[in-house]
Amino acid sequence: MAFVSYGGLSGGLRAVEALRVVFAELHTVTVRDTVSFHMAYQRFDADGEPHDKAGPSAAATTLLDQLVWWSRPLRAARARSPYGQ
Repeated sequence: MAFVSYGGLSGGLRAVEALRVVFAELHTVTVRDTVSFHMAYQRFDADGEPHDKAGPSAAATTLLDQLVWWSRPLRAARARSPYGQ
């Protein structure tokens, strides 16, 4: 599970941290890095394009790389031994 958040000064990061605990109880693996848009209403132009494309792009690459990394061993583990059996 990966998170993309937006909001005020924290960019929704506090909400993401609260959700990590919820998803742990659902036996879901969450990746550490997130894509966060602090003060989102100031980060995008009138067409919805980010003013700074490099920052979110780099964060998304890191997040997706981690998500792909975790998906491979978890898929193999589920094939060998389905969860809960």
